[in-house]
Amino acid sequence: MDLTDLFSDDYFMKMALQEAEKAMEEGEIPVGAIVICNNKVIGKGYNQTERLCDVTAHAEMIAITAASNFLANKYLNECTIYITLEPCAMCAGALKWSQISRVVFGASDPKHGFTTSQTNLLHPKTKVSSGILATPCETLIKDFFLKLRE
Repeated sequence: MDLTDLFSDDYFMKMALQEAEKAMEEGEIPVGAIVICNNKVIGKGYNQTERLCDVTAHAEMIAITAASNFLANKYLNECTIYITLEPCAMCAGALKWSQISRVVFGASDPKHGFTTSQTNLLHPKTKVSSGILATPCETLIKDFFLKLRE
């Protein structure tokens, strides 16, 4: 295995999935996020809206804050964020202001995802990749809601 395989989008999305599983274990909507800079995890988070009683405690927001604290800089313009679910408009706005260089997400969110907006909510220089490990990302969310409805 060479380093390009080791530090692939799949590799990092698996780490984000591990964060999403933590959310699921705590009864939160299972979304996870990690921020990478120079192939190093500098921020991670999972949904904690119930635990913190805070509607803004999305995985992305927590990961952005952790990464910014790590770098002691509000700009993440040399970083990539991996998220198991397409970011909502709020998180896309935070990603825009952070000037993150790349957003990679697994499952699409046709109801609340930022791509449903007519306006580009991300920074103009931000690159987006989607569908990375989409099936396991979607399965985690679907299983959570099926279990919730039982």
